Amino acid sequence: MKSICFFNNKGGVGKTTLTCNLASAFSLELGKKVLVIDCDPQCNATALILGEQKTIPIYWQTYEKPTSNYKYSTILDILHPIEVGEAEIDCKIVPFPAKDNRFNVDLIAGHPRLSIIEDLLSSYWRETTAGDIGGIRKTNWFTSLGKSQIDQYDAIFIDLGPSLGSLNRSVLLGSDYFVTPMGADIFSLIGLRNISDWLAQWIQLYKNGIDTCDRRFEGQIEKYPIKRNISIESGFVGYTIQAYIAKSLQGKRRPTDAFERILSHFPDEIQKNLGKYIYPGVSAANIKLGEVPNMYSLIPLAQNASSPIGSLKPRDGIVGAHYLQVDKYQVILNNVASALAKNIKLLGKSDGLA
Repeated sequence: MKSICFFNNKGGVGKTTLTCNLASAFSLELGKKVLVIDCDPQCNATALILGEQKTIPIYWQTYEKPTSNYKYSTILDILHPIEVGEAEIDCKIVPFPAKDNRFNVDLIAGHPRLSIIEDLLSSYWRETTAGDIGGIRKTNWFTSLGKSQIDQYDAIFIDLGPSLGSLNRSVLLGSDYFVTPMGADIFSLIGLRNISDWLAQWIQLYKNGIDTCDRRFEGQIEKYPIKRNISIESGFVGYTIQAYIAKSLQGKRRPTDAFERILSHFPDEIQKNLGKYIYPGVSAANIKLGEVPNMYSLIPLAQNASSPIGSLKPRDGIVGAHYLQVDKYQVILNNVASALAKNIKLLGKSDGLA
């Protein structure tokens, strides 16, 4: 089982759309069993996959009660024991099933209350860096979740918000890989530097905490699902660039010089800031997974239909030139999915999607 976080310090780069559509491609095109976990308090992945009609009842129930009586799990249900001070999560997980959504993926729904739980995770992080075994166990909640699902799925896709906070840190700590969706702008490059500094800082603090814990509680760490070696320290498996809207000249869309200059810096900036985290065997040429085009009106159509863009049908409102856009997007997405699957060794180097 491979767990992949989709994460960037900058919002507005199409992260959730990419995460959900790639997860669907892994399922529908590559034949993999996929779980999507929505760890963004904004819950955009949940809304996209399930649609408004199924999403509203989840949060209305958890608004009225501390935890949901809904028959499927949200991330809040899993974290509730941690929220009340216990060291273990609830691993009795019942995801929203793939058969009930067009993405053909199982889903652990997000929850807005994650923003509140992040404060608790911050206090547990302080305990972790001090070498406290209880704090380390709580900080490793996502490690426990991954171990509980290791035989159930080929891949787990995790949608993270743009925060450099305790929630994202704890999810990245328990994950195998991370992908960074980028926009073609200067702020995405600045975000790279933030990510690099943040990762280096907390990874070292975590290692120091583990060392202290070993001295204080000799032999205890092995009794629990706690990571000694942080997989994402060598788990960067790719980035994408969301194409900008180019200007038209004589009927043809052309990139502006300013954007071209920004794009020319991406390979060097990726190597400079995230190069040390690249997964072994992934070359500089393969770390770029692809450029994702702007889909204009297809995005709201897909959101309204709770559908992958490549699966949109006439009943969803596509007409005329939409058909070419859908086909174009699916080809690009399949290429990105193939590149990612190869980088994480779910496909051989010669395999791919048409």
